[in-house]
Amino acid sequence: MESLKTKSEINTTSQQFWNLTPHELTELTLRLQQGRLTHNGTLAINTGKFTGRSPKDRFIVKDHLTQDNVWWGDINIAFSPEAFERLYQKMMHYASNIPLYVRDAYACASLKYRMPLRVVTEYPWSNLFAYNIFLRPNEEELKYFEAEWQVICLPGFLADPLLDETRQANFVVLNFSRKMVLIGGTGYTGEIKKSIFSALNYLLPREKNVLSMHCSANIGQDGDTAIFFGLSGTGKTTLSSDPKRRLIGDDEHGWAHDEIFNFEGGCYAKTIDLSHEKEPQIFDAIKPGALLENIGFKKGSNEPDYYDSSITENTRVSYPIDHIGNIVVPSVGCTPKNIFFLTADAFGVLPPISRLNKDQAMYHFMSGYTAKVAGTEVGISEPTTTFSAGFGAAFLPLHPAKYAELLGEKLEGTDIRVWLINTGWTGGSYGLGSRIKLSYTRAMITAALSGKLDSVPYETIAMFDLAIPTVCEGVPTALLNPRNTWKNKKLYDQTARNLAEKFNKNFEKFEAQTPLNILKAGPQIKL
Repeated sequence: MESLKTKSEINTTSQQFWNLTPHELTELTLRLQQGRLTHNGTLAINTGKFTGRSPKDRFIVKDHLTQDNVWWGDINIAFSPEAFERLYQKMMHYASNIPLYVRDAYACASLKYRMPLRVVTEYPWSNLFAYNIFLRPNEEELKYFEAEWQVICLPGFLADPLLDETRQANFVVLNFSRKMVLIGGTGYTGEIKKSIFSALNYLLPREKNVLSMHCSANIGQDGDTAIFFGLSGTGKTTLSSDPKRRLIGDDEHGWAHDEIFNFEGGCYAKTIDLSHEKEPQIFDAIKPGALLENIGFKKGSNEPDYYDSSITENTRVSYPIDHIGNIVVPSVGCTPKNIFFLTADAFGVLPPISRLNKDQAMYHFMSGYTAKVAGTEVGISEPTTTFSAGFGAAFLPLHPAKYAELLGEKLEGTDIRVWLINTGWTGGSYGLGSRIKLSYTRAMITAALSGKLDSVPYETIAMFDLAIPTVCEGVPTALLNPRNTWKNKKLYDQTARNLAEKFNKNFEKFEAQTPLNILKAGPQIKL
């Protein structure tokens, strides 16, 4: 292992392995009996107790930099500087007795905003994840690399909640003054990824006037950029994967003055129910160098069973973005021509496609609506609304109005088209109506991207005041107005009113810091 460096490189007396190759990290993982190879040579590991993020155990140090800027509450939980220092010293003591794997990397594909990172991990497979998900410096860059931020990930270190001011033994703590993230008690690799996303969501809007976004992005043959916002289950990854368009990135991006750029150098995709027919790009990207998490195997073999949810529904794979052939290099595009907000409306109220004006775009961006359907989670017996500001509230340190204002500035005076796409139900709520066919949704997005919806007639649906096209190539005309698809029109009206009330109720927490023009863009309920 030629990458071993001296103990003076970071503040611990441990043995340190720096910037190992994916092959070396895979071999170490197997040697330590922390993983196994699949039938095609891909490394598969189990992240342990935690197979997903733990939002209630994510903290931000409250000090002179953050106290007046962070939107404190249930999402951004305050942590004292003193507790951070104690926790850091305890972690360094723990780390002095174990080997450490150190990775130098970048976040942000744009050279103007590039952030040098150092990721220090207890496990070799956690370091492989960092290799896959962040941007990889070349050999020349590594010679002179100076990290700006550091992530320390020690899953085997457990906090003492009574002494360390954590909620339980696992934690993620961001310190903007120290430019450091501490992760302990959890092996879920997504905590590494989302901690840096959270840091960028604070730094870029405040210091660079860059809108940070939880979205996917691609580029068409004519160089036109499109971005797709959407929570889990809305089709963000599926709909941004288009053989006729090149991928910029699948999850995290920044919108600067004249460019869209990927924060990452890889992808972190769900694999539950994965097949080549459903997601050929993701399926083909699972090869040596990728990292599978918490998957099951077909009986008596080392072939993954992607339909096995016995460990978790949140099975995952990370891989470098160049495991996908149809990509943009570097991962940068021009200002978008089209923006899509994806929602899976299980109530069957919202149109399959509608065009938003600027104020409506800001309102729906802050709302970040989708719905969970019955049977997907324990305790859910009927459709349930989910609102996540910016389509990623768990990662937004600033007030959602700040991000919405930036979006409004980007849209002001432009011909950028913003679309609300319902990939959920029509003809009734879940259990009564039917899911909108993927082929129809693709046809509507294709029509929007091609400009074919610019010249067709529009009508407005009541209450939500949404403009919907009356015709769309490849889509039955009767499908476009959701009220027309319901046999019981009075039931539709009541269901629409109920959903509108939920939108308004959710927005109450934003009212004090939200401009009036955005507030008026929400549903207007009339007796």
